[in-house]
Amino acid sequence: MLTGGNELPSSAPPDVKTMHGWLHTARFLTTAPQLEFLPDLDVPEVAFVGRSNAGKSTCINTMTQQKRLAFASKTPGRTQSINLFSLGKQGITDAVLADLPGYGYAAVPREAKLRWQRVMGNYLLTRKNLKAVVLLCDPRLGLTELDEILLDVIRPRVADGLNFLILLTKSDKLTRAEANKALSIAQLQSGGGQARLFSALKKQGLDEVARLLWDWTHGVHAAPEPSVVYDEEEPPALD
Repeated sequence: MLTGGNELPSSAPPDVKTMHGWLHTARFLTTAPQLEFLPDLDVPEVAFVGRSNAGKSTCINTMTQQKRLAFASKTPGRTQSINLFSLGKQGITDAVLADLPGYGYAAVPREAKLRWQRVMGNYLLTRKNLKAVVLLCDPRLGLTELDEILLDVIRPRVADGLNFLILLTKSDKLTRAEANKALSIAQLQSGGGQARLFSALKKQGLDEVARLLWDWTHGVHAAPEPSVVYDEEEPPALD
């Protein structure tokens, strides 16, 4: 059962533990190799995008507390479908997560790359119930040319109110100074969106992302909170 989930709440937002519990309800909804196979939904949708190996599947699985909800393939070009996961308790869907195929595999044929560029571009521009886009990026590499192209595609929708987040994955690989620098750069590149640090290994950023996902899909527009860089001992620098 699908119901609208973007009404303003009648009471104060739940605590972050409740938000994590809501994310834990994630379940597979459908997969679509082309846009015409996507169901028309009237619930808020949040899309996760990013280069292959940016940690997208790991992020989704960590946030939903499920090991294999989002599937990461080691075979280039294998996971070329848009996968939808429904959220909501008692079998009632009040929001949807969309896992878009990773881009950037050098081994994928040019024709396949062009096809998926068109599919992703059309999805990001035309999906009516799309409320937010989360772009996952390895901060050691920064935004690539393909990431910049995606940013150009969605910039008009962000200007019109689409929520946008650059999520810097694998941030446990950075020193505190490197993390702060990467976060500052990403915030400037977000074009009116937000940027956060995230580490599935260190469980960094989970509460912040859970709150954003809840707010975006439940009509809450809270002021952004700054990411907190490591309170514990700094991780070692990369070799």
